[in-house]
Amino acid sequence: MGKLMKLIMYSVRDAEKPYIEAWAKKTGNDVKMVTEPLNADTVKLAEGYDGISLQQTTKLGDEQLYEKLASMGIKQLAARMVGVDIFDLDACKANGIIVTNVPIYSPRAIAEMGVTQAMYLLRRIGEFEQRMSRGDFRWSDDLISNEIYNLTVGIVGLGNIGGATAQIYKALGAKVLAYDPSYNVEYEPYVEYTDFDTVVKNADILSLHTPLLPSTENMIAAPQFKMMKDNAYLINMARGKLVNTADLISALENKEIAGAGLDTLADETSFFGKQVTLDQIPDDYKKLAAMPNVLVTPHVAFLTETSIRNMVEISLNDAVTILEGKHSRNEVRM
Repeated sequence: MGKLMKLIMYSVRDAEKPYIEAWAKKTGNDVKMVTEPLNADTVKLAEGYDGISLQQTTKLGDEQLYEKLASMGIKQLAARMVGVDIFDLDACKANGIIVTNVPIYSPRAIAEMGVTQAMYLLRRIGEFEQRMSRGDFRWSDDLISNEIYNLTVGIVGLGNIGGATAQIYKALGAKVLAYDPSYNVEYEPYVEYTDFDTVVKNADILSLHTPLLPSTENMIAAPQFKMMKDNAYLINMARGKLVNTADLISALENKEIAGAGLDTLADETSFFGKQVTLDQIPDDYKKLAAMPNVLVTPHVAFLTETSIRNMVEISLNDAVTILEGKHSRNEVRM
């Protein structure tokens, strides 16, 4: 057995605690849990610890924070999540800090949420609910919906989550088109590979599962909305900035698309995961939330028991691996 480690975990939620305690008991490592995120004020809590695990949406953009971590002997940051855009990776590299993430914790969790939102929208549930709240319980001809097996689903980004999504839709009988710069033979039984524009133009349900990169930011904007069918639904389970929010609102208002399911928004860090007052909620969200053909959830597609356990265990195992001088397959390229 190697040296036992002292680890500190930031932004710990109650749901994570049983898995953290079980991991600590199993491995013998010491884990301190704090509810606060890592920032300039809370970095001092890591004094005397070997490694850090964190999960947050607040960016760590202050170079002095990384310098402080390095001065305390911190050599790694283990993110309990996929996205690493909260980190200044150049500052990490300059200070000898290795970042790991959890690229695969439960693809099915996100895939199932995306399909759930699509079904909610497709069956016009929000629109029925709005009318029922006004006392209108009629069977409305203008709210007749289609069925999944008659539809074409377009998937942008055919990684683990996109692949799981494709398998579910295929099992439901849908035709599935997919675009991804990388070809994966594993998904051939479930999808028909094609180009990006063909997916956008032909999809009745357009589901996004691609990382946020300079090349993918605003990949769905006014030109794409004009390409889409006017009865198509957009589903974004990936990153908010893949979609131009202003253009989305305009497309919805002008009935260029039928609706949208969003587990992520471009400006979400100011209020997702927080208790806020109504005046702190961005106007864009208020506009979207008021639309009965839009469903917004606060970046919770991952929130299943399987995901939480995997994120905790993979993150902590990676922290120990790095601290032992070994390499993790989850190291972020810098």
